Amino acid sequence: MSSMTPLEELRHSCSHVLATAVLRLFPETKLDIGPPTDSGFYYDFDLDHKFTTEDLEKIEEEMRKVIKENQAFRRKEVSRDEAIEIIKGRGQERYKLGRLDDIPEGEAISFYENGEFMDLCAGTHVRYSKQIKAFKLLSIAGAYHRGDEKNKQLQRIYGTAFASKEELAEYLDRLEQAKARDHRKIGKDLKLFVIDEDVGQGLILWTPAGSIIRQELQTFIGDELRKQGYHQVFTPHIGKLTLYKTSGHFPYYKESQFPAIAEPDDLERVATEGCSCAELTARLEAVSPQFANEINRRTGRETIGAERTMDPTKLLDGFMLKPMNCPHHIKIFASQPHSYRDLPLRLAEFGTVYRWEQSGELNGMTRVRGFTQDDAHLFCTEDQVAAEVQGCLALVKIVLTTLGMSDYRVRVGLRDPDSDKYAGDAAVWDKAEEACRNAAKTLGVPFTEEPGEAAFYGPKIDFVVKDVIGREWQLGTVQVDYNLPVRFDLSYIGSDNKPHRPVMIHRAPFGSMERFCGVLIEHFGGNFPVWLAPEQVRLLPISEKTLDYGRDLVAQLKAAGVRAVLDEQSDKLGAKIRRAELEKVPHTLVLGAKEAEAQAVSVRTRGAGDRGTMPFTEYLASLKEEIATRALPTKS
Repeated sequence: MSSMTPLEELRHSCSHVLATAVLRLFPETKLDIGPPTDSGFYYDFDLDHKFTTEDLEKIEEEMRKVIKENQAFRRKEVSRDEAIEIIKGRGQERYKLGRLDDIPEGEAISFYENGEFMDLCAGTHVRYSKQIKAFKLLSIAGAYHRGDEKNKQLQRIYGTAFASKEELAEYLDRLEQAKARDHRKIGKDLKLFVIDEDVGQGLILWTPAGSIIRQELQTFIGDELRKQGYHQVFTPHIGKLTLYKTSGHFPYYKESQFPAIAEPDDLERVATEGCSCAELTARLEAVSPQFANEINRRTGRETIGAERTMDPTKLLDGFMLKPMNCPHHIKIFASQPHSYRDLPLRLAEFGTVYRWEQSGELNGMTRVRGFTQDDAHLFCTEDQVAAEVQGCLALVKIVLTTLGMSDYRVRVGLRDPDSDKYAGDAAVWDKAEEACRNAAKTLGVPFTEEPGEAAFYGPKIDFVVKDVIGREWQLGTVQVDYNLPVRFDLSYIGSDNKPHRPVMIHRAPFGSMERFCGVLIEHFGGNFPVWLAPEQVRLLPISEKTLDYGRDLVAQLKAAGVRAVLDEQSDKLGAKIRRAELEKVPHTLVLGAKEAEAQAVSVRTRGAGDRGTMPFTEYLASLKEEIATRALPTKS
């Protein structure tokens, strides 16, 4: 029997009440699954009728009737043959028999019954339906059966449930705030980015306004990198397939990568051989004995015989869109000899990488197919690991604190010792994991250890940030890697004049510029601090008589590096103020005849309102101070 928290039991029971109500209203419905989630529950349904918002209201009303009936939830264990009979007897074999096959032989098979409803389910549930005090159906979405686009698309109804009506009300309020802060809506309203079907889903077009935010963030972190002695590098967007086979990114991340690209000459050659698509793919993916044996030599494994691979003369070495920046940085390190005196060597790049995400997983800027990482790779001696990891963590803290994201927790991702997806020896992993633990202890905040969350090449420290409405986002990351230096046979000359293996540290304080900016839009609700705002100041002349004064001030502001715009439209002042507020401009300066005569401005600040009139020189000094200190908004 599965183990659930009381809240999970409540939500799981509510999903069964949902299915009960749907079958009462739409008896022809076929059921798939209805589990609890971190924020509520869902159930997947198959029926020809398309659910509507009005249907949700009817289903909710029927759910209230089921709850009022105070139905008992009863568990019933059966044999596999009995389970088949129950499923067929209820006409639910289309999906439920497949779910039954998922239960391993020897494990208990159980159904849960409430009223007339019975469902294949491991449990657990509340005892009676009246224990469900507060619930709400939220939305309808399409969901492929088992998450596979090749299968039929079902209709998924999402809902949530809480122990009390007060908790439900608080959650629904947060949902409304989240809708208002949705980066896709704000991004469109403020013209920050575009996703165009002709370019492709999951590929972001940064507009001039959005590009200002991104560039300011890059400049900000670039200043910090220079202080810490990083070297900027640039690498191409593609690389040879063998590069990613050596690194391990190709076999380990194969399912989330774009297909390999064969060279034209190779395609012409295989075409004359009558090569099938399947064989072409196999040739691109195959690992030659020489390549496999070289990797095994470096990692201390046994060699692989030629009989287990394809004929090397028929293998193709194509190209791939870059899935990660690290193999390219490794090649820069390996391009010249290094002494221990050269270390640590810190290479940084805003490098764009590409991942093949399922279309159903894409979400604006926060889940994309092409994204730019504020990536860096540090090559150091083993004695330097602790200090370098702490330096990386300090950089992440600077980023989060500057942006008002100081509410975060730390997660140390470790390998799962029972999984074979991790590269390298256990002893090497033990050293890397201990380095991450020790570094996490220096942060002064609680951290959790989570087996199975490590990268294939090493453990990592993730910063999970809570935004202003309580949602969590995984952003900055630092990873300790003893494995890739082995796979690429990297070395430096030590003080003993002998070759030694460097340790590699991967770090990305932002993670990806796309995801980080999407989160940032929602965190601030589009009300960016002045230093990040695409338009920092808007000047509002009351009439044409003060236009020339406004033009003069705009010129002075731009000369001081301020992004300023003069609203020359003939609208009334109230309309101009409302437009500036809707477009979330941090500062507006009202210019009337008195202000022009006194060389002054009437200042309005977003979130704080009217600040009164002051000399323009005084305002400009305070504005420059606000930008230089990267002050946070008065109100977000």
